[in-house]
Amino acid sequence: MTADDNDAEIEALFANNRQWAASMEREDPGFFTRLVGQQQPQFLWIGCSDSRVPANQITGLAPGEVFVHRNVANVVSATDLNCMSVVDFAVRRLRVRHIIVCGHYGCAGVLAASEEGTIGVTDAWLSGIRELHESHQAEFETLSPVAAQKRLCELNVLEQVRVLSRTTVLRQAWKRKQRVDVHGWIYGIEDGLLRDLGLRVSADGSLEGESR
Repeated sequence: MTADDNDAEIEALFANNRQWAASMEREDPGFFTRLVGQQQPQFLWIGCSDSRVPANQITGLAPGEVFVHRNVANVVSATDLNCMSVVDFAVRRLRVRHIIVCGHYGCAGVLAASEEGTIGVTDAWLSGIRELHESHQAEFETLSPVAAQKRLCELNVLEQVRVLSRTTVLRQAWKRKQRVDVHGWIYGIEDGLLRDLGLRVSADGSLEGESR
């Protein structure tokens, strides 16, 4: 690919942006003027970086309606300053009402964590999912390879909800009686549908659906 080809690809993004901005203003005059003061989302979305899972589009929410943090395999770690800063800002400053941890079936990060071999820097990032895979090996052996991978994607979401619910940010929020619920969802790229995995945490020490 030549430098001119690269420039054309980049310029296409700017052209797309101009077309999008113009169409938004045609459909809703004054949209961007109102958007300037509209950072009051009710939702924090913690999802996978996979380009096929855009939070706004699959939930039908407009810009300004969902605060988003994404990383490989939607991992939540209390030692990840990036993730915890987003959560803290969303809870304390934006006062979101719901936090959604959303994974997706066919997640390449989850699949990599279940396979032997190394994949570079990402190995350390996925270490928790590797441990999750090992601890549920007996269950996976009763399932087909495809079903086992889907189940691991679900278990990963449930584990991240539990981790998030035990962080200082959430515990302090619940202690001061702030209403914020943490949900575990999963998305099917094959059909475009979101599914509730049945784990919802609304108070410190309360893990609904823990039996799953």
